[in-house]
Amino acid sequence: MHIAPPAPSRSLRHQVLNADLTVVGGGLAGVCAAITAARAGSRVVLVQDRPVLGGNASSEVRLWVLGATSHLGNNNRWSREGGVIDELLVENLWRNPEGNPLLFDVLLLEKVRAEPNLTLLLNTAINEVVKDGDAIAAVRGFNPQDSTVYEVRAPLVCDASGDGVVGFLAGAAFRMGAEAREEFHEGLAPDAAYGELLGHTIYFYSKDAGRPITYLPPAFALQDITAIPRWRNIKAGDMGCRFWWFEYGGRHDTVHDTEAIKWELWKVVYGVWDHIKNSGRFPEAANLTLEWVGTIPGKRESRRFEGPVILTQRHVVEATRWEDTVAFGGWSLDLHPADGVYSERPGCNQYHPRRPYGIPLRCLFSRNVPNLLLAGRIISVSHVAFSSTRVMATCAHVGQAAGMAAAHCARLGLRPADLLAPARLRALQDDLLRTGQHLPQQVLRDPADAVASARITASSTFVLDSLPADGGREPLETPRGQWLPLAAGPVPRFTLRVDAPQGGPVQFELRGGRTADDFTPSEVLARVERILPTGLDQAVEVDFGLSLPERRYALLALHGQAGMAVATSTLRVTGLVAVARKGEKAVSSTGAQVAPAGSGVESFEFWTPTRRPAGHNLALTITPPLAAFAPANIADGVDRPTDTVHAWVADPADPTPTLRVDWDTPRTLRTIDLWFDPDFDHPLESVLMGHPERAMPFMVASWQLVDAQGTLLAEGRDQHQARATVTLTTPITTTGLRLRCGANHGRALAAVFALRAH
Repeated sequence: MHIAPPAPSRSLRHQVLNADLTVVGGGLAGVCAAITAARAGSRVVLVQDRPVLGGNASSEVRLWVLGATSHLGNNNRWSREGGVIDELLVENLWRNPEGNPLLFDVLLLEKVRAEPNLTLLLNTAINEVVKDGDAIAAVRGFNPQDSTVYEVRAPLVCDASGDGVVGFLAGAAFRMGAEAREEFHEGLAPDAAYGELLGHTIYFYSKDAGRPITYLPPAFALQDITAIPRWRNIKAGDMGCRFWWFEYGGRHDTVHDTEAIKWELWKVVYGVWDHIKNSGRFPEAANLTLEWVGTIPGKRESRRFEGPVILTQRHVVEATRWEDTVAFGGWSLDLHPADGVYSERPGCNQYHPRRPYGIPLRCLFSRNVPNLLLAGRIISVSHVAFSSTRVMATCAHVGQAAGMAAAHCARLGLRPADLLAPARLRALQDDLLRTGQHLPQQVLRDPADAVASARITASSTFVLDSLPADGGREPLETPRGQWLPLAAGPVPRFTLRVDAPQGGPVQFELRGGRTADDFTPSEVLARVERILPTGLDQAVEVDFGLSLPERRYALLALHGQAGMAVATSTLRVTGLVAVARKGEKAVSSTGAQVAPAGSGVESFEFWTPTRRPAGHNLALTITPPLAAFAPANIADGVDRPTDTVHAWVADPADPTPTLRVDWDTPRTLRTIDLWFDPDFDHPLESVLMGHPERAMPFMVASWQLVDAQGTLLAEGRDQHQARATVTLTTPITTTGLRLRCGANHGRALAAVFALRAH
């Protein structure tokens, strides 16, 4: 029994926590920052003002996670972000291929709680910053669930709060709204009629109740559906982020007017549901009921904080190469009219860069608060560049970089700006690469890796001489192509199987990007035309008579007449992907990007894959064969296809594909890292869409690791993650390692990107 006598006043409970890093904001940027720093040895406190993690990806908002892969609708091949965000998305696929947002919540909570160096504070809103000179000494917030004021003290703070509450309270320089076109010479900078801010969105879900359901709208619901200019685009079966264009608030203060914006969005949602249920236009909606409506809006834009560098449209479009690249983006420059759902304009204007672009460390810390790191949508970018960097997978990738930067600072007693020294910067980039975070044009240099000095062989190696014609036919009135990793020197001859029921011309091209790892095939390297006689399953040989100055990916493309078709193959191989010159409706309905005059963006075609279970390679024969799949690839410091495959791939006839690593003198080892193929080309949207498989077909499902004497060191079953780390309780001394690969999850060849031993 506790009896409290009267008192003049009382104070709330006050709890002080000490850490190396405070991360404020539990969206994907904050989650990935906190996990990354904690795994790197820092003591981390993650403060989230909501009861769940994930931000816009959580069950409270239910937006799918996307980044550079962009629904497979652009030319960014093998561009999923990697690192912690990849681990989360791959695990979500394994457990939750249907895309249940509640299960994604649980996964994030589990991953955060699993880190012993990480303390999580949910339901805690930061509302005070304590300064020590220019730096932040502590942050304070209130948790109404346990009626406690928390004070977190740390030498480093990462603001991943979306609205930048810490940066704002700490006095960090920020911007809000759109820069004038002249400031950064940005052709896409909007005018006043278009508006300066992207708005918020609230989603809804429906379900079939199995019987007729009556709906009576609330009094505040929108009554005139024609107030929404795009009202004819509303479909009864659509829900969730299919209605991304239910957007409002771009004419308001998107920080302080959020509650008013929310009410307007509720008005829209409940009015739209009234239209679906009661207008008589949707008899198929009779049994539908409104299962869920968001209670908080998904925010797109508010404050952006200034770092030593501001990323702009030019940097995105030109893919500027930064010495301090620590993350990358690849989503389109995706601007929305400020009037949102009430605008007569299209819901968005998307202009894609031709390839992923780097994001420098100097965009990830404040220029005037020396211990403040930035993550998520508040990083140092212009309004136009923000329209690309704001998407969640990119925000998470940035969060990982900020978390690793914080861990380096904590370990060395530094501030973020100190990491720009060349040796420190290289160490930071290498640690990011070591944990699976891809950085464009960066190669991991790890002198401590024993495999780098080993003899690397294999029981077999795939040589691409043919792909069997067992996958049906694809029509050639749509141009089709196959990306192939070609070596420097003469281009081989290609033979394809073509149906030409009426005969006629077929055009063959060898295309490429402007660089060896650019997958926008705008450059025609060679062209050949063949006139085919009438007939089916014709073997058509093409010799371009061309020599390449360097190894590179090139697109073997062909285009025929109506009725013609090319044979395909069901065999999937790491580093091979077939594409077609077509649009993905979520990105482009025309299969091409047409840039307005003076916009500063490029016009080009989209050559995009088809989602599995379709999307087969082209059946073909190559003479002489391509030898891009050698065992030595596992030690080249790149863990995904870029300018070549960068993986060892086994021969399809090998019953037990085995990698062998041997040293002339014994090595003492404690940790071995294995990197498999999680198909970095697949977007892995986290909710709503669903996926046809729980694990990527390229993924080795089981494996065994033994030493040179045959002693079993570790084995894996149901492998689905890109990384498998073997940490030996007692170090071993051996002259070799053997990695034996079992079956794959799909009809694909065994493949390994890396084996590293320390």
